Amino acid sequence: MPRTTVETPAGTDGASLSHGLKQRHLSMIALGGVIGAGLFVGSGAGIAAAGPSIVVAYTLSGLLVMLVMRMLGEMSAAYPSSGSFSAHAERAIGPWAGFTAGWAFWVLLCTAVGLEGIGAAKIVTGWLPGTPEWAWVALFMVVFCGTNLAAVKNFGEFEFWFAALKVGAISLFLVLGVLAVAGVLPGTDSPGASHLTDFLPHGAEGLVIGLLASVFAYGGLETVTIAAAESENPVKGVASAVRTAMWRIALFYIGSMAVIVTLVPWDDPAVVESGPYVAALDRLGIPGAGQLMNVVVLVALLSAMNANIYGASRIGYSLVDRGQGPKALGRVSGGVPRIAVLASSVFGFLCVLLSYWRPDDVFSWLLNMIGAVILVVWIFIAVSQLRLRRRLEREAPEKLVVRMWAFPLLTWVALAGMAAVFVLMAREPDTRVQLYSTGGMTLALAALGYARQRVRARR
Repeated sequence: MPRTTVETPAGTDGASLSHGLKQRHLSMIALGGVIGAGLFVGSGAGIAAAGPSIVVAYTLSGLLVMLVMRMLGEMSAAYPSSGSFSAHAERAIGPWAGFTAGWAFWVLLCTAVGLEGIGAAKIVTGWLPGTPEWAWVALFMVVFCGTNLAAVKNFGEFEFWFAALKVGAISLFLVLGVLAVAGVLPGTDSPGASHLTDFLPHGAEGLVIGLLASVFAYGGLETVTIAAAESENPVKGVASAVRTAMWRIALFYIGSMAVIVTLVPWDDPAVVESGPYVAALDRLGIPGAGQLMNVVVLVALLSAMNANIYGASRIGYSLVDRGQGPKALGRVSGGVPRIAVLASSVFGFLCVLLSYWRPDDVFSWLLNMIGAVILVVWIFIAVSQLRLRRRLEREAPEKLVVRMWAFPLLTWVALAGMAAVFVLMAREPDTRVQLYSTGGMTLALAALGYARQRVRARR
């Protein structure tokens, strides 16, 4: 394995990020990072719209995500950086691109922290009625802000065990589901293909809705490339995570969707009301299936909170260290950008307060604004990889530890896929507002970033 310089530059106070993440942390973050609350809960609406063809939707969006992760892995293995795609965009396109991708993603992660806190609090108050939701959100914020403030290994340990629980839960679900489909699970009869006959119940339009729902369920995979910069062996960690992305996506997402639509009729109201996994477990006669899945979803939400506070703080730190934001966020002590951690947590908690104070205007506007940010980030990743690959081949071919498949053909295929998703979003009334709101924020950030770039160039 070639030696590669890791970009963990000194903060504004001269300190730098630590390398406290072990290989086992990075491996489990990569494994568990694909299993989010969106898969456990959000997939129900996709199944209701697309029927059994949801498997096709998840396969198509999964192929797109695999290409994106391969491109990001190529750049992150060559240039490990806590700024990940933001740093790559700056290197490949210019400072304005790094500014735009980085701050848009920071807003996305911080808002997601608040949303996940609200979701987790709703589950706990269901178990403990009468307790205030805001108090649970505040508790979760304090816990994960505290763990991220202390040391990066604390983030790694929390994510290791969170990911282990998620992987264990979904693996057990898949084993039980496959046994039931095969007709060898005691007490159950195989449904065969009886639930798959109406493959496209709502035609192409239903498939489109399922496809859009599946695209955004894959968010969170990028965290592993951010975390790699603080691991013991960043190049090895990124390479391993990217190379296993294909089977992880195929097994956890596509595999579980195939099991669910085989076991449960797509139009069963429980698929949306209780969630597809609960509906499937109820079909198998698993006692306490609903509460069992609530525990798993709670773990997934808390894991996402932890990971998003970490990711937001590192993206913010990297931006500031590259002169793209307020210097205070770049201060590092004990190997941790503590001001960036606090700022990310405070912004997340502010989103929670907005959901209570202004749910119909300010909060909904914020949600729409971040609705398509992940697609914007993916486009920056693809364009950056197109430009950096040629540069690496000329200047440092030994850094190409991970290579994009069939370059540049599949990079262009991925860009075409992203453009197609944008077109589909523009066609659907529910996603059109998100597309336009995200576009407005992106253009505003790009204009600000370009103006900053011009000012700095003149100086």
